[in-house]
Order: sequence, then structure tokens, then C-alpha cells
Amino acid sequence: MATSRAKDMTRRQFLKTASSGAASLALAPGLLVQPANAVSSSKPNILFLMADQLRFDCLGCMGNRVVQTPNLDAVAREGIVFTSAYSSTPTCTPARAGLLTGMSPWHHGMLGYGRVAPHYRVELPRLVREAGYYTFGIGKMHWYPQRTLHGFHGTLLDESGRVESPGFISDYHRWFMKAAPGKNPDATGLGWNDYRAWPYILPEELHPTHWIGQTAVDFLRQYDRPEPFMLKVSFERPHSPYDPPPRFWDMYQDADMPEPHIGKWAARFAPHKIPPPTTLWHGNLGVDQARRSRHGYYGNVSFVDEEIGRILDVLKERGWYDNTLIIFFADHGDMLGDHNLWRKSYAYEGSTHIPMILRWPASFGYDERRGQQIDLPVELRDVLPTFLDAAGAEVPEGVDGRSLLQLVRGQTQSWREAIDMEHDVCYSVENHWNGMTDGRWKYIFHAYDGREQLFHLEEDPGELHDLAGDPGYQGVLREWRDRLIEHLSERGEPFVKDGKLLIRRKRMLYSPNYPGFRR
Repeated sequence: MATSRAKDMTRRQFLKTASSGAASLALAPGLLVQPANAVSSSKPNILFLMADQLRFDCLGCMGNRVVQTPNLDAVAREGIVFTSAYSSTPTCTPARAGLLTGMSPWHHGMLGYGRVAPHYRVELPRLVREAGYYTFGIGKMHWYPQRTLHGFHGTLLDESGRVESPGFISDYHRWFMKAAPGKNPDATGLGWNDYRAWPYILPEELHPTHWIGQTAVDFLRQYDRPEPFMLKVSFERPHSPYDPPPRFWDMYQDADMPEPHIGKWAARFAPHKIPPPTTLWHGNLGVDQARRSRHGYYGNVSFVDEEIGRILDVLKERGWYDNTLIIFFADHGDMLGDHNLWRKSYAYEGSTHIPMILRWPASFGYDERRGQQIDLPVELRDVLPTFLDAAGAEVPEGVDGRSLLQLVRGQTQSWREAIDMEHDVCYSVENHWNGMTDGRWKYIFHAYDGREQLFHLEEDPGELHDLAGDPGYQGVLREWRDRLIEHLSERGEPFVKDGKLLIRRKRMLYSPNYPGFRR
């Protein structure tokens, strides 16, 4: 059970202030308060829980002994943890394009931080809807235009401070203006890409993490439609601002926060301006600052975990828990000062390695596999085929992902050996790369100048030792270089020519497969 001191809003308060417009939960057809009774369907419900910028090693079930995540750890004990889960293009929008389409970056078309297209041939909410589900999304979508549905029956949005569509106001901000008239939702004073951290200064109930959790709780309490549901709950935290409410800040007041991993190869990223801007992307700010940033970050993680616990409690109250496919993952990670880097978009573990947990319905069987870990490489593209598999629907041609339920069933022999990763220019022309990993080794090609890096993650999970220049590892380096060349071969120039990787000084944000692509 979740342990929360935050009181639930009454239904009258919620319906009065929570939503507005066509996406309003209060106006969504069929969502009326009814006695707790299970929806009758042979298909399982689908709950996908998503955190923004949550790195792989910040959950208890991933071996972190400091962070407190009891609810997600419980889901992990009842499901499978994928220890080699990655985000192929580790910033918000291209990661979400891969999630939406089930495709690799080249095939969905986003090679870096751009805009998710308004429509794709293959879209997760639409395909699940066509499989007989009522589909709803709550929280951060990060799509453009911002009210685009991509097949959802409805959404209630919290998009931080982004106003990218004319006149856009998020549902959270509309609610906030009614719940706390005259107050500033950003009064804590931290920026969206800030490295600083301190406690949220407004009442906890006004925090966007609580709003997202409460909105999901109300959706589940009110749901009475005959179809099974697919509910997406997408939290904006632990993405900066690192602003947990005081009780979550206090939770880590005396915690032994880990120091950042800093390899000798990362000295190039240590310099920074003095005083540093709060949105810097590189700089050695000292161990104390890195630990304070993690202090706020861990508080945000635990706050998200508590809200997830409240959501799971409602599933149990309504008798749906054992008939719901539950998945949790992040869109990408957060460097938190590792290798003198901040934020994301890098090939390194803090940025691209993500948590992923899957709990399947009791009727699926395979109970002997619950509580296990799988180290085969998986990626966000695998979520779409997993949902269609659970729904008994066909996966469209052209989807690159594979159903994670194959691994639950023990069908591992044909699984991919490695996963591709890349990011177009971000923050600096030098931050422009392609890579491959299987969770044990990682190869990185820096496209701007042709530098290579090789890490033996199994022995060096902190990526402290770059083996690319070590004579003893040249055979391994060639093997992984050849893997990347093979992967990029369908692209031709300017990526590869005559079996060799090419230096690329010009950016290519969108591939020719991006909808409406224009050179």
C-alpha cells in the first residue's frame, strides 16, 4: 500500500477544478463514479507508467541502496526487471517518437531533439484503440501540436512551461489557477534544466507530481466503460527542477549520496563559466553540488514512486490489479554530474540507460519468472509490440520493436544481440554521435571528429576506462565498429562509405523517413 500524507481531493473539488476543454476527464464519456466492479473483458487492462529523465540506477530494484522506491520495487518483485534497457535517442522528443511508433530513430525519422510529427503511419494509442481499448493519457506527452491525440480518446496534460501551440494552456495550469488563485506555479524558482536543488515552497498538493497522480487515481475510480482501458501516466519528474516537497527532501537529509563517476577521458568537460549558468550542460561543479543535485533528484524519484503506489492501490481496490499489464520506464536518464556532464543527450550510461519493469496479468501464467532479471538489450520501441501482443492484435509491418512478452515466455534465442543509439547535434557540435551496446560492451563513434570510445560495462559500469586506445582491445573495437557500420549501411552517405564510418560536420536532425521530410 502507498504511504501518503497527502489527502485525496473530494470528487466535487476535482470535477470543479481539475480539467477543462474537450479533454476534460469530467466530460469524458462513460467516466462516472460507480461502485467498485471489474470491467468485464477477456483482454487485460494496460497501465503504462512513465517517468521523465530517470536514470537506470536510481531505483531500489536496480541495486540503489539509498533511494527509497518501495512501490516500484514491489512491482519488480512481481514482474521482470530489464537490466539492459536503453533509450536509443536520449532526449525527450525523439525518445517519445520511438515509443509512439515502435521504430528505430532512422525509421521514425527523429535523429535528435526536434518535434514529434503530428501523425505517423503507426501510432501506439491508435493501434491499441483499434484493438478494442479505451485509451487515455495523463501528464507529459511532449507532442506537437500540443493537443494532438495520436489515437488517444483523450488526454489531460502537464507540459511544464512549454507553450508551443498558439494559446496553449496545460490542464495542470488551468487547474492550478483555480486551486491556488494568484499564486505562481513556478514560485520555487528553479529552471526546467537547472542543476540546483531545494524543496518545493508551495503546498505539496499543488505540485505537478501530485496532480498527475491524483488525476490518474480519479480516472481509475471513475472508470466504468465496458472496454478494457489503456492508461498512460507520464510524470514530468524527476526531470529538473529538482524540487521535491519538504518531506521528500528531508527523507534524504542525512543520506550518503553517491559521488559522480568521472573518468580521466572526461577532463575536457570539466571547465565551465564562473558563475555557471543554471542550465549548463558540462562542468565540474564539485562533489558537494553533485550530491545536492542528487538529493533533490532522489526526492523527486520517491515522490513519483509514492504517487504510483496510490495508483496501484486503486487498481487493487477495484479488483483489476491481477488483470492489468503494468509497465514502468523512463524516456531517458540524467547525467547528474557524471563525467562532468549534466542533463542528457549523451551516449553514456547516466543518459541513455533507463529502468524498465514489466508485470503481466495472472492469467498469462509464467509465475515462475516473476522476480527475475533479464539482461538482453531492450528499448522504448519494444513497448508498442508488447501492448499489441497483450491485446491479441497484430504488429504492423515496419515496426522495429519486439514484444517483451517474448522474453517473459522464455523466447530468447532470436532476440537482438545489441541495440543502436545516436543523437544529432545537441548543446555543442561535438556532442553528435552514434553507438551500439549489448549492456556488456558499448561502442561510441563521435561523428564530428571521428573519435571512438569503447567501454566494458560488465567490468566498468561507471565508464571510467575508455579502452578504444588500448592495444589489448583493438579486436573488440573492430568488432563493435563493424556492427555499427552494418547497422548504418542502409543509410549510405553521409554515414558510411566503402565500409567505413564517415565524419559528419553537418547536422541531420530528421531522416528521409520523417513524415513530411524536406531537405
